[in-house]
Amino acid sequence: MVPLPGSKSVTNRALVLAALADGRSVVRRPLRSRDTELMAAALTGLGVDVTTTEDGDWVVEGVPGPLQPRVEQVDVGNAGTVARFLPPVATLATGAVRFDGDPRVRERPLGPLLIALRALGADLDGVTGLPVTVRGAGALPGGEVVLDASQSSQFVSGLLLTAPRCERGVEVRHAGGPLPSAPHIAMTVEALRGAGAVVDHTEPGRWSVAPGRLAPRDAVVEPDLSTAAAYLAAPLVAGGSVTVPGWPRGTVQPGAVLPDLLEAMGARVERADDAVTVHAGDGLHGLQADLRDAPELTLVLTALAALADSPSRFTGVAHVRLQETDRLAALAGELNALGGDVRELPDGLEVRPRPLRGGVMGTYDDHRIAMAWAVLGLGVDGVEVRDVATTRKTVPDFVGSWERMLA
Repeated sequence: MVPLPGSKSVTNRALVLAALADGRSVVRRPLRSRDTELMAAALTGLGVDVTTTEDGDWVVEGVPGPLQPRVEQVDVGNAGTVARFLPPVATLATGAVRFDGDPRVRERPLGPLLIALRALGADLDGVTGLPVTVRGAGALPGGEVVLDASQSSQFVSGLLLTAPRCERGVEVRHAGGPLPSAPHIAMTVEALRGAGAVVDHTEPGRWSVAPGRLAPRDAVVEPDLSTAAAYLAAPLVAGGSVTVPGWPRGTVQPGAVLPDLLEAMGARVERADDAVTVHAGDGLHGLQADLRDAPELTLVLTALAALADSPSRFTGVAHVRLQETDRLAALAGELNALGGDVRELPDGLEVRPRPLRGGVMGTYDDHRIAMAWAVLGLGVDGVEVRDVATTRKTVPDFVGSWERMLA
């Protein structure tokens, strides 16, 4: 039995909407990790009171009017949600706020969001990425905007989360390459509607949010289903079974497809009302899958694929090169260094299993890569994971929970 921490994506969306709501909200069972703590600290710096209860919940005193910044600079770390959700929020502040973070986050794309914010009436500098200074006027006119979100669905989510507070609301149209991680935009729409916002998404690639007040509420955070990948993958390598309790029904989280993918790779899966159990099945088989809607699963699935009895091919994930690191290059490079046969594709990876030797595997400050190598280490003697502490980004006690699972 492996209880999961809360979803980072759900937690950070709930925090932003609570900050912009008309009154006090409580974010219950949140993920407490580097990314979410950065979000809470950033909102505090923008003038929102965020406190912690004895149970570890966050209490957020929403500010329905202009925000009064308490800092001149916000640290976004390497958190895409903070870097892309909060510049729109800062347009509602009275004064200038500079956003910056880790060296890697400066390489992550931000340009389409900045262009869109200018089109909606924002005053800011920066062209393609961080650092950027937003000079808020206490309000944002809003209106219609077209942007290319093919590099990150967070561009759309960032605009939508602040849209109810814009004077004319916001209509966003995506125009460009294939839209990645569409379930994350669905998560944003669901969160907005839960806070009372009126959202129209009847036309593909178009989202319209009407102006209006956001309601304070109790928001209960679902477990992080993408994080479940490492734990539920373990039986396919080491045997036995693993149960994850609290698996939500009817969720829009992209990780919800994980049990089906593991089943296709040979696992036996049991689904209960509030839990998923994965058992070792009839072996570990290769998989052909388009992971466009669930790109974070690519990493653990690639580790499994390297140990399978037939080749695998994962596509639709070109944009993961622009995340915490170039994830495709990192996966291929590290596995090939151990004797693997992994080929980078324009939008994914092709994995042909070969016997692997042990070695020290780099994590590139990427929590999902560290988890993938933990899975690989169950099947390859001598694997060491460098800087496994980077998992704190989403799982503060990953090592402890991993050891308890194995015990």
